[in-house]
Amino acid sequence: MAVDFKNSETKDNLMRAFAGESQARNRYTFGAGQAKAQKQAAVAQVFLYTADQEKEHAEIFYKHLKELARETIHVDGGYPVDLTEDLGELLRMAQHNEYEEHDVVYKAFGDKAKEEGFDDVARSFYMIAEIEKYHGDRFGRFAQWLEENQLHISKVKTGWICLNCGYICETEEAPAKCPVCSHDRGYFIRLELSPFAGQCDK
Repeated sequence: MAVDFKNSETKDNLMRAFAGESQARNRYTFGAGQAKAQKQAAVAQVFLYTADQEKEHAEIFYKHLKELARETIHVDGGYPVDLTEDLGELLRMAQHNEYEEHDVVYKAFGDKAKEEGFDDVARSFYMIAEIEKYHGDRFGRFAQWLEENQLHISKVKTGWICLNCGYICETEEAPAKCPVCSHDRGYFIRLELSPFAGQCDK
């Protein structure tokens, strides 16, 4: 049943989603700073990469509110306080929040938007929910590697890339220091996880 957008729950849900994505972006930026302080530059890059995508999600939700420009929308909401010195735990918190957006929040928001007749908004909620699932999987993978002391060690020969200079090697563990730029091991990531891995083969 179509309803007036100004009086819809969808309008409120869009503002809640905008607030949530904006806060997630800041939390991940803070997480990146913490990772860098702990000499885990690759983990910092994962946080920043995700933060940039959360900013885009916030913008998508915000643009759906265009017809209410110059108005104020009052909403309530609960948002997590993810504060810990343990980097693995911080990644697990991020994983939990991403899964919650996927499993519960955005699917419910999408269903409500569809019910109220806002199919474009519903599509945004459903599609971004799937992206959040991928974010959660990625945070979980890095958390597991940290927990198992496998972030820079593999049981088999693995390709590693230095995120600073691009040096690549294939070994069972990342170098303690990059032989090209001298940056420490924290800058190394599995080559398969490099954002443009495999693009040169096409």
